Amino acid sequence: MSRRRLLIDAGNSSLKWAVVEDGQWRAQGRSDYADWSALKAQATAGTRCYVASVAQAVHEQHLAALLEAAGIAPVWLKAEAVFADLKNAYRNPQQLGVDRWMGLIAARQRTRGPVLVVSVGTAMTVDALTADGVFLGGLIVPGAALMRQALRHGTARIADTQGAWLAFPCATADAVESGIVAALCGAIQLQHGRLREIAGTVPQCLLTGGDAGMLVSHLGVPAEQVPALILEGVDSVARERES
Repeated sequence: MSRRRLLIDAGNSSLKWAVVEDGQWRAQGRSDYADWSALKAQATAGTRCYVASVAQAVHEQHLAALLEAAGIAPVWLKAEAVFADLKNAYRNPQQLGVDRWMGLIAARQRTRGPVLVVSVGTAMTVDALTADGVFLGGLIVPGAALMRQALRHGTARIADTQGAWLAFPCATADAVESGIVAALCGAIQLQHGRLREIAGTVPQCLLTGGDAGMLVSHLGVPAEQVPALILEGVDSVARERES
């Protein structure tokens, strides 16, 4: 009998999903919250479903209704104090965003060394994980879109014009875009240096999220872009629960 699993990563502005069947990743997709058709096509009765959500309540309600109509009872995942040999050092472990926890779980599956887990979306999170599996903590920084919005709403002469990254921008739109890249990369590099100091070795850096691509070529540290990192963590939890 086929074991079909639907994995969902519901973020602030969009959701990602993957279908795993008999241990193989068969399909992946991304949707915004205005069009649920691609996900609906994958929601078939009898499918096990696991959801990691930081979405607004209205989106969660719509998602729950879609899955219920398909005859699916999803498992809504939460952060925990421990998963396998991964330890969550958050003061209140369940306060940690489930997307961050799934990213840490996936990172731990990928490497036993120190690793910085960076998710670049509506907000950017920068989380430090030691070689012995302890999540030390992390940063939350406004993402690129929020930074652009803040500058355009909070200043009088920054227009709604898309700029480009330049080392030494000579136009306002380019200065905004280059400043955003510099600020986000700076936060990553600062935490990478701190983790390196603690670890005594160069940590890996894993980037995920919709805006990861705008940073990876500008970082001053070695980094790998892993688009499905959160879903990899969801799959790890699903496999553990079904074992």
